[in-house]
Amino acid sequence: MPRDMAAQQPIVGILLAAGSGTRFGGGKLVHPLADGIAIALHAARNLIAANLDVIAVVRSGDFPLADMLEQEGCRVTPCKEAVQGMGHTLAHGVARTRDAAGWIVALADMPKIRPATITEISRALAAGAMIAAPAYRGERGHPVGFSSALGGELAALSGDSGARAVLQRHGDAIVLIECDDPGVVLDIDQKSDLGRIA
Repeated sequence: MPRDMAAQQPIVGILLAAGSGTRFGGGKLVHPLADGIAIALHAARNLIAANLDVIAVVRSGDFPLADMLEQEGCRVTPCKEAVQGMGHTLAHGVARTRDAAGWIVALADMPKIRPATITEISRALAAGAMIAAPAYRGERGHPVGFSSALGGELAALSGDSGARAVLQRHGDAIVLIECDDPGVVLDIDQKSDLGRIA
């Protein structure tokens, strides 16, 4: 582990769970998969299984989801600005964990990412990568890991483009980890997507 990381807290998983799920018809993140477990809980469990401390960012007042994630072992923080977009949500999570050695940013509507894939992202950050992301059949996926060196840029994000600007600015620094994990490119936007979940 690089010397500057040794004095910091561990890498933190940030679960972005503040979307409204409009295209799904509402209630997306608490919707159960075939096993009866909510979509967001699957995503949270994958991060936790990769031995990450997880902070989940939710919309203010989203108590059913907040309670579920808290019971799962996440530190839950409501974001008043969530309605303004994913950039605000991500900045909120980073600002509350600024002493982290890095962040692995996961989306709560991606329930099928393997914990082993998340662990590989974490290892890449610990080895010095500025940005690390999985790729499946040549397509970059999620979650995306960010070094603590990018904390200031991430905490300043706003709007609805998430970390896109940071990824574009530091495109040459992205370490892509090819993996046999289709879950890294499988998100649930609408109810018809549920049929793609095995």
